[in-house]
Amino acid sequence: MEKSTHALAFDLDQEGGLSVFLTGKETSTSCNLPCSSRKRPSLSLSLSLSLSLSPISLGSEQEMAGYRAEDDYDYLFKIVLIGDSGVGKSNLLSRFTRNEFSLESKSTIGVEFATRSLNVDGKVIKAQIWDTAGQERYRAITSAYYRGAVGALLVYDVTRHSTFENVERWLRELRDHTDPNIVVMLVGNKSDLRHLLAVSTEDGKSFAEREALVFMETSALEATNVENAFAEVLTQIYNIVSKKALETSEQANGSAVPSQGEKIDVGKDVSAVKRGGCCSS
Repeated sequence: MEKSTHALAFDLDQEGGLSVFLTGKETSTSCNLPCSSRKRPSLSLSLSLSLSLSPISLGSEQEMAGYRAEDDYDYLFKIVLIGDSGVGKSNLLSRFTRNEFSLESKSTIGVEFATRSLNVDGKVIKAQIWDTAGQERYRAITSAYYRGAVGALLVYDVTRHSTFENVERWLRELRDHTDPNIVVMLVGNKSDLRHLLAVSTEDGKSFAEREALVFMETSALEATNVENAFAEVLTQIYNIVSKKALETSEQANGSAVPSQGEKIDVGKDVSAVKRGGCCSS
């Protein structure tokens, strides 16, 4: 297969104009784009980018249909992972989405996200999972990513009691930035380190019950309950969405169906039938 190499060059002149050049072995094409009418400092900047271009095969219709099917889903739910730095949020994400675990994972900078689809009640649910940094200096950044979230995994490290103590603060921040109906699961991670246990299962359950949260202990290292945790959150979100959709549908059709205890005036209906006659066309 023959490949052709072109160079894409940009030139910013002193007046703020941007020139774009596409050059090949025998041809050179350029176009000028005004960047701004305001004055800029005297500056001349050139940037070249080599592009390797080759013919693209679209494949058969069956292949294209298969590609589209991979990204086909019925619902898209945004879920956020929150909790102190080092509790294992990134490894929970990588274990669930890629079935990977890294002992040398570094602290998340800012925000990362990954996706995975599950089948719930015959529907394809695509989870868009955001891994938020736990460090204090990123709090202002991550708070903006709560918007639109319908589920959350609030994670603490069962071997570090301080991370469990901070759960209440994280929960308060979450509720300040999300819908009241958000599904929240309290997750005690690193359950494989039983010899270093600092937070008992009973303490986790007690807090979850008091705050009306779902509770589960996980181990990203051993892949224990990771799948179950995400699946449970997605299932609960789906059930809430389905219930609301059903209630909306019933309300839309409610005008034609009398509610319980509503007085029905059948006289009008009988009079109408008498005027129209039976079986009239």
